[in-house]
Amino acid sequence: MSVLTSRPALRWLVPVAAVVTVIGGGAALGRFAAEAEPSLPPRSAAQLLVDLQTARFEGLSGTVVQRADLGLPPIAGLLAEDGPASLLTGSHTLRVWHSGPDQQRIAFVDTLGQRDYIRNGRDVWLWNSQTNTAIHQVLPEGAEAANPPEMPATPQEAAAQALAAVDPTTEVSVGRSATVAGRDAYELVLEPRDTASLVHQVRIAIDATEHLPLRFEVFAEGGDPPAFELAFTQIDYARPDADQFTFNPPPGVQVTEQKSDWGHPEQREKAGPTNDGGQPDLRTVGTGWATVVVAEVDEGQHPAATEEAPDLDLLAGQLPAVQGDWGSGRLFRSELMTALLTDDGRLIVGAVSPERLYEVAQG
Repeated sequence: MSVLTSRPALRWLVPVAAVVTVIGGGAALGRFAAEAEPSLPPRSAAQLLVDLQTARFEGLSGTVVQRADLGLPPIAGLLAEDGPASLLTGSHTLRVWHSGPDQQRIAFVDTLGQRDYIRNGRDVWLWNSQTNTAIHQVLPEGAEAANPPEMPATPQEAAAQALAAVDPTTEVSVGRSATVAGRDAYELVLEPRDTASLVHQVRIAIDATEHLPLRFEVFAEGGDPPAFELAFTQIDYARPDADQFTFNPPPGVQVTEQKSDWGHPEQREKAGPTNDGGQPDLRTVGTGWATVVVAEVDEGQHPAATEEAPDLDLLAGQLPAVQGDWGSGRLFRSELMTALLTDDGRLIVGAVSPERLYEVAQG
């Protein structure tokens, strides 16, 4: 299996993985403990890119730690305690298992319980130990691998999304060697040439022998520590036992059978005019590092003031009001990202300056 194999993903996690998610944030964080730099044979950026593109592995298991500090108001962290957005608040630990293209498991572990995503062939399970509930879906024949909940869960997934932005607007270089999860690693550095981007660098630590991403970091301009960091703290390249992918609902669990909305790739492309695979209310403006995402809500429903979206209502109350030729709304701004909630029902997000969001809002 190639690390860079295309997988259906939440379309607004581009081009720098999760840095444009709106509900996130968390407390200040430090970098993972640094170890002495290993002595490795020289390798060029072009060679490292080829290594990533040609890497193959039959299976792996390990522990991943994810940390985020996107600079959102404290209320955002409270609002994100449940659900996928909580993964972009503070620090989290995940256990991952992979055995071929149709067997994956990700366990999100926190103090309140565990949430598991399990794929075993065509069967997909989402289990929440805190609520003792499970959702079961059966994938149609020929369906691509189903996504785990709405964000990259391993450095490989994050790296694949960031590498999609490598084009003439990206400067690619080799950083310092490192030791990650006990493995010697090269460091690939991606730096946007587009001055509209707030991203300073993306750094990807690549296993020196297996060529898999072991650590993924996103830095804002002048920022240190990283605003987003995803890294293995332990990894084993042995193929996991098949029992890891078998889910037996615990006693008393409430199981919901859900019709799968993952179809054949061609069917997903027909899901809406934006080709967002069932998310026709999302569209992107621009390309590469300056991509801006626009989310529409139903007419008459302001995203920051409806009963259906109380979270955004509370979050918007923490943000300053702004206005211009484009209209009026609320603006969130940090070193790495900006988000605009307009009064006419649009959520516009990007790792760009506010002026870029205003241009999109007026267009």
